[in-house]
Amino acid sequence: MSDTKTLVALLLGDVCGQPGSRALFLGLHSLVKEYRADVVVVNGENAANGFGLNASLMEQFFALGVSVITSGNHIWQQEDIRLLLDSEKRLLRPANYPPQAPGHGSVVVDVKNYKVGVLNLQGRQSMPSIDCPFRVGMEQVNRMRKQTNLILVDFHAENSEEKEALGLYLDGKVSAVVGTHTHVQTADEKLLPHKTAYITDLGLCGPSDSVIGSDPKISIAKQLTQMPLRSEISDTAPLLQGVCVTLDTSTGQALAIERISRLYQI
Repeated sequence: MSDTKTLVALLLGDVCGQPGSRALFLGLHSLVKEYRADVVVVNGENAANGFGLNASLMEQFFALGVSVITSGNHIWQQEDIRLLLDSEKRLLRPANYPPQAPGHGSVVVDVKNYKVGVLNLQGRQSMPSIDCPFRVGMEQVNRMRKQTNLILVDFHAENSEEKEALGLYLDGKVSAVVGTHTHVQTADEKLLPHKTAYITDLGLCGPSDSVIGSDPKISIAKQLTQMPLRSEISDTAPLLQGVCVTLDTSTGQALAIERISRLYQI
């Protein structure tokens, strides 16, 4: 019998509007029970009707059992959450924003008898021009490894090449690198050569019948007219997507990664 001690992490894709919040309310408890998850990381940057996160939703997510909320380029859109970025250590903004920006990009949380690090980075391809996620990421990882070898990275980025490159750059130095931002779940979940779990994009916690979370009629009209129409969240059955990663607590390596996609009819 193997005496390997494991820790199970659930990492869930961008929460998009009310359907995304409903997906968490309907599905998170049962998923945690099904996978015996010890830590839950959720990207919450689109939870407030598609534009940022607000304080009320943040508190609701933590009450549901979310351990850490990551984010991305939309985190700045709700004023009340900007005021909490410095004080709420479990709420992250990408670490490669300028040091003068509110908040912090990583945290180490206590899980059972272990310490688990969570790092949030943002890409630069087809995204706002900020500091290098590779250099900042490695600096953060080297600092976090002084406390723990269990490190989960949310890379909020548009470009698949950039995501794959970062995964391989951090392979063997972190437990998992997962992509967010596109709201489209990829089917490339795998263990990299040095046992870092990887997926290019976790997908979406949000409306199932949508264009990356938005009302299809508006998205199609934008393409046909080329007018700057404001997107609205599609109000359809909630979908919950992400991965479950099993970690070896002694080495920090990933033992397995499983893709998750659940539809909830209400």
